[in-house]
Amino acid sequence: MVLRDLIGDVVRTLWAHKLRTFLTMFGIAWGIVSIVLMVAAGEGLRKGQEEQSRTLGKDILIVFHGRTSLQVGGARAGRVVHWEDEDVEAVQAESPDCEYALPELEQNDVRAHSDYNNGAFTVTGSHPPFAYIRSLDVGWGRFYNWDDQRQASRVAFLGSDAAKQLFPGRNPVGETLYLNAFPYTVIGVMAHKKQDSDYDGWDVQKVFVPFDAMRRDFPDKPPGTAYTFDQLLVTPRSVEQHEACKHEVRVALARMHRYDPSDKEACPIWDTVQEAKAFKTMTDGMKYFLGAVGIVTLLLGGLGVMNVMMVAVRERTREIGVRKALGAPARTILQQFFIEALLIALVSGAVGLGVAYGLCALVNLLPMPDFFAGLLATWKSGLLACALLGTTAVLSALYPARKAASIDPIEALRYEAGG
Repeated sequence: MVLRDLIGDVVRTLWAHKLRTFLTMFGIAWGIVSIVLMVAAGEGLRKGQEEQSRTLGKDILIVFHGRTSLQVGGARAGRVVHWEDEDVEAVQAESPDCEYALPELEQNDVRAHSDYNNGAFTVTGSHPPFAYIRSLDVGWGRFYNWDDQRQASRVAFLGSDAAKQLFPGRNPVGETLYLNAFPYTVIGVMAHKKQDSDYDGWDVQKVFVPFDAMRRDFPDKPPGTAYTFDQLLVTPRSVEQHEACKHEVRVALARMHRYDPSDKEACPIWDTVQEAKAFKTMTDGMKYFLGAVGIVTLLLGGLGVMNVMMVAVRERTREIGVRKALGAPARTILQQFFIEALLIALVSGAVGLGVAYGLCALVNLLPMPDFFAGLLATWKSGLLACALLGTTAVLSALYPARKAASIDPIEALRYEAGG
């Protein structure tokens, strides 16, 4: 029997048993759709939370000043610690595992007005790398640079919401903005970003200026001095170095302010790297759980496919006997059943993948919550499901077919379906 005749015979046989063929294909396709959607949901949750966590900053340690809880060298516990300008240089010099150490000085009651509107905003001063480590993407214009910092230039970079309020319906770049009567030139506007965590307010509602301009026009309020600032932002050179970086920061600041390096109350640190690792562990666990549920569904579907295929082949034992009686070799009979099962597996696999990816695409057209990136299907899960169910279908067809093809044709012809 040539391949064309064999395939034609297979198609005619499948068409003659439409219901059985449909049930088998539905079981395979449903198993594929289930596991692809479950894994896609877990991946969407993981990706969405990862993107949200990065809106606060890129692997940053936010070092707040605190109050000592341990006595050291005769100094009493309970002493208030304030970070000073010289601390920045000390941390940079004594922390080889840290990439950036930036001061941040803020005032949250600054009156701002333009020729078009006014409002009260938080004004933040730092160094130019602040935009990079805090994920402040530029929408219009530019962020302030080192020349602006060295010259203490009165230039301002606006959060997107602040720009809309102060300069409604227009591009504010090049316009003059007054901060507590000090004239600042707007040099840029931040691209809008969704932010689900903060330590001092939403970035879209802030005004960002060079640190030296901030120090001159809006110095730290008492009990701070002209040399203190609010918090220190530190980033490790790599995620693997973040624990070493954090330890070096604690040691350097403890030496500068004469307190015990193990005193965490004196130097509270919001470790976004550790927080991200903990959340990744949780989301990976959810992803594996959903994958496990999908695999169980897949196995149950596989059992259904196996049952349908084995019953189908058993019911065709008399047909196998007729073929053998007419001189068909066992190899040809097995070939036909193999091609039947393979055709069912390929078609139902393609349908299952098409339906799964189509559903993912349709769902992703809908508005998503900030923490969910949508249904992110992976080819790995789809191909794994296809391979498992397809292999199950083929083996479930070949085993009883091989058994039936090996018996005497007379015995095969005596077989009664259901007997």
